[in-house]
Amino acid sequence: MNQETIAVMQECSTRSHAGTIPFPEVVRKLAQAGVERYHADLCRGERTYYMPGGESHIDSAGAESEPIAQEFTESGVVAALRAIQRGEILYLEFLRRIQAAGCCDYFVLIAGRRALYFGRKGEVYEELFPSASTK
Repeated sequence: MNQETIAVMQECSTRSHAGTIPFPEVVRKLAQAGVERYHADLCRGERTYYMPGGESHIDSAGAESEPIAQEFTESGVVAALRAIQRGEILYLEFLRRIQAAGCCDYFVLIAGRRALYFGRKGEVYEELFPSASTK
């Protein structure tokens, strides 16, 4: 994997945590860099980015240290998603809210245009998102 691609991944992680880049822009930048998907492990505070050829890169910009609720509440995850989509909260508050709703990790599937949010017992909530322009 080239250093420019890694730099895009790191920029997306760092700027997300700083609240200076919205999710659609993250998706656009990662798609342009050729990233297929990424996994956010909220227990470890890591993002693993995956390329179509099997290469991956782990970035640990900003560990999420909030406790993760034992029970998964889909309504809590959805409420956090809607709040960030409306611009009412930034990414770190979004993370706090989904962790309070029992979300321990999530996958963003760029090519599949969806995100999957997981609870401790295998519960899952799927959120579709519009295709991001790569221009």
